[in-house]
Amino acid sequence: MAAIRDFDPLNSTVPATKIEITVSCRNLLDMDTFSKSDPVVVLYVQGLGTKEWREFGRTEVIDNTLNPDFVRKFVLDFFFEEKQNLRFDVGIPGKKCGTILFSAEELSNCRDIATMQLCANKLDKKDFFGKSDPFLVFYRSNEDGTFTICHKTEVIKNNLNPVWQPFTIPVRALCNGDYDRTVKVDVYDWDRDGSHDFIGEFTTSYREVSRGQSQFNVYEVLNPKKKGKKKKYVNSGTVTLLSFKVESECTFVDFIRGGTQLNFTVAIDFTASNGNPSQPTSLHYMSPYQMNAYAMALKAVGEIIQDYDSDKHFPAYGFGAKLPPDGKISHAFPLNSNTETPNCVGIEGVLEAYFQSLRTVQLYGPTNFAPVVNQVARCAAEVTDGSQYFVLLMITDGVISDMAQTKEAVVNAASLPMSIIIVGVGPAEFDAMEELDGDEVRVSSRGRIAERDIVQFVPFRDYIDRSGNQVLSMARLAKDVLAEIPDQLLSFMKSRGIEPRPPLPACSDSPSMSTTTTTTSTKPAPQERNRHA
Repeated sequence: MAAIRDFDPLNSTVPATKIEITVSCRNLLDMDTFSKSDPVVVLYVQGLGTKEWREFGRTEVIDNTLNPDFVRKFVLDFFFEEKQNLRFDVGIPGKKCGTILFSAEELSNCRDIATMQLCANKLDKKDFFGKSDPFLVFYRSNEDGTFTICHKTEVIKNNLNPVWQPFTIPVRALCNGDYDRTVKVDVYDWDRDGSHDFIGEFTTSYREVSRGQSQFNVYEVLNPKKKGKKKKYVNSGTVTLLSFKVESECTFVDFIRGGTQLNFTVAIDFTASNGNPSQPTSLHYMSPYQMNAYAMALKAVGEIIQDYDSDKHFPAYGFGAKLPPDGKISHAFPLNSNTETPNCVGIEGVLEAYFQSLRTVQLYGPTNFAPVVNQVARCAAEVTDGSQYFVLLMITDGVISDMAQTKEAVVNAASLPMSIIIVGVGPAEFDAMEELDGDEVRVSSRGRIAERDIVQFVPFRDYIDRSGNQVLSMARLAKDVLAEIPDQLLSFMKSRGIEPRPPLPACSDSPSMSTTTTTTSTKPAPQERNRHA
């Protein structure tokens, strides 16, 4: 089985195509006493160099079933010339047992997004003490005559004339760009034990539903078994398309081409737990022969982000140190010692200021994140028109001291054009960081849930090359920590209804993927950007 490759900066290639993998399971082991299992599938990819397995993603959990068809897909870069190893773990409590089924299809370049709403009328009554609890399952047809699940609606309880909520689905998921491909829709009655009752089915195509509400989009729901048994059988109800619209999906590159800037800010942990910088055991040790983990993380992430920032002036802060001359503890001091203009010129300027601060400040504590997060958030709050997006890189060695305040700061920042990358260095446990990284459970504070997932945390130790190749370690780190930024930027733009601006004229000496970032933009001048300092 082929899988996504591990990034190798010395031998990188462009993926031949993207592959979408759909997963189903059959005859899983029943591990629950009073119900069926609640399975999930986790995909791991194997690195080319290290042969280590890393989690790539996971499906949704489906309750009470031994034969799940998962809606959530895995989209992988496919490289024809490489062996790409995948491992799929079927997670049910305690054991792994049963059969796993895969289907894979090359994805088209269609970027349209369809939004539709459906209702039903006079569906069959399936519940003994009630009516029915109907929901819809959408499948796209495959060339071999099989069907691949692509969407499920919500369940409408106790209703034979349900009206489902509007839902949005990529056209690529519905038909993969083939507008005449058959789309099958099954109508089910939901049961708590997972043995959902089949009410009936109908077929359509993207071309048909794209006509919108009309007499052509009222579908008879047919149950083949009932039709074969009952001579007077007409149907098991009807489903009607109430509304339909399609719009083109904007991409991260569209916003970059339109002049959106990524404003990069760095914050470095100067607490005493890092160890004396003059000692080789310190995480801040300044060796003449190689970079420490802080410098590697900063350089790895910064050298990529800087190509999306036109002036390449980066605010850089430290936190948790005592400052000369009075020994005052600061949780947001400028690394260049300039409170008026804390910007450093380029990533090399940030590194230089970092090394200089190590010589002048006293490492102390505690480890407070909230002050720096709030500073960058104040700056992001001033520019919410889509012209700028703020990325805060925080590098730390240990446990957060102000977790309650940090969670509140993250929840507030989630409504702003802002993302936070946290890189943990050293051997400490980083359980608190995982809590901030809301991939599974969204961060909350005082009953408020973060509007978006804006935090990405990784422990640097997971990316260190065993052979000591720092270039490879940095490339692996940058690849993973920056992977969520495009989707986080898009989620903010979409939530605010912001469209990309028309592409700016290309500049011949600009880097690829950011050819417009050196041209005119609405980004504040460096001194204006420091109002949050």
